Amino acid sequence: MTSPSPSSPAPFQFKLDLQSGVPVYRQLIDQVQAGIAVGSLRPGHQLPTVRQVAVDLAINPNTVLRAYRELEIRGVLDTQQGTGTFISHRKIKPDDSERERQLEQLITEFAARAGAAGLTLEDLAEALLDRYPALGKRR
Repeated sequence: MTSPSPSSPAPFQFKLDLQSGVPVYRQLIDQVQAGIAVGSLRPGHQLPTVRQVAVDLAINPNTVLRAYRELEIRGVLDTQQGTGTFISHRKIKPDDSERERQLEQLITEFAARAGAAGLTLEDLAEALLDRYPALGKRR
């Protein structure tokens, strides 16, 4: 019996938050980009097939296809017919409007979750400054 080598990455799994108000295809795109940003997805890493993601998440395959195609257009993914979909080796820098959209989405979700937990924006700011003191020195 052989086990997977320690250097082979674990299969990437998508997770949906149906309460977030963010379209499903957008969540898939954001998760791939976040995976790349934190290093859990590296160039050459294979993503699950469109069919597999659709089955796992119980969503329409066209939704997955839309997300994969948008990432392909941006140069984030490469699809090789008959082989699969892989993280591209190209370095992609998001444009300013995409960066602003992602930042706005994160802030909105962060504030909404904090509010639902009974936390104020001041609580959040204080906790961020406690955890990351360098943030306060930037101003």
